[in-house]
Amino acid sequence: MKAPNFRYIRPTSLEHAYRILAESEDAVPVAGGQSLLAGLNMRLSAPKLLVDIGDLKDLAVSSESDGEVRLGALTRHCDLLQSDMIRKRLPLLTQAASHIGHVAIRNRGTLGGSLAYADPAAELPACSVALGATIVLGSLAGTREVKAEDFFKGLFETDARRGELILAVKIPAPRMRLSAGFAELARRHGDFALAGLAAVATLDQDRIATARLVYFGCVDRAKLAQSVSAAVAGLRLPATDCDAIDDAVGRDLAPDDSPGLRASTKLQMARVLTRRVLNALPDGVAA
Repeated sequence: MKAPNFRYIRPTSLEHAYRILAESEDAVPVAGGQSLLAGLNMRLSAPKLLVDIGDLKDLAVSSESDGEVRLGALTRHCDLLQSDMIRKRLPLLTQAASHIGHVAIRNRGTLGGSLAYADPAAELPACSVALGATIVLGSLAGTREVKAEDFFKGLFETDARRGELILAVKIPAPRMRLSAGFAELARRHGDFALAGLAAVATLDQDRIATARLVYFGCVDRAKLAQSVSAAVAGLRLPATDCDAIDDAVGRDLAPDDSPGLRASTKLQMARVLTRRVLNALPDGVAA
């Protein structure tokens, strides 16, 4: 199947991009295009105008200062794997990036594009919520910031307004011992996750002091699993009795049946992943 007809324009600056997006009712930004172009070819999306922001250098700048890491929207998935700064300061992103599609997709796909598309099976929206990130958006009206946990509103739905672009993602750099865990289950490596979990936790020796757990694949959007996050506080590792955590998973998640996969199976996957990630936290790596 081929994509429907559309117009294409490549703005020369951020201001130019803002004007185009403000003036057109059916304009969609494109950078890596790893999600949008597939949707076009399957006729799941039919915008009249594609606005290629891939060459806007302002969106590719990343930095670290004042206890905060700022990643430009055009940060590629492969950059999350290759950056020493990200590996050291935000290891959750490095762990997650290796699960995103395949090499060709990681070479083109962008952080901003993944967040804007808001696929509930995608890794990076979940990581952004777990890390307490803030999403910076810009338009002709100026810039504004939205907490990641408030940005994702529903299935493929975000808080972005008409004419806005994601400019960057700001993530607090940890000031104390922070452990990161990540795992997902998919039919094949590179396929969309059937269930996944991104987690960060502060540890007090062999106990979890605080934690932020965010599921993906088995939810309708990236959001903090509040019951599970509260249930694991004070837990001694490695975890052996997980009944209370299993109950908390059932309170946080309410998946639907889908073709070939029952809701009960998704819940069981989430419970297994929770144990797996928690017991890997001391090393910061989940199998």
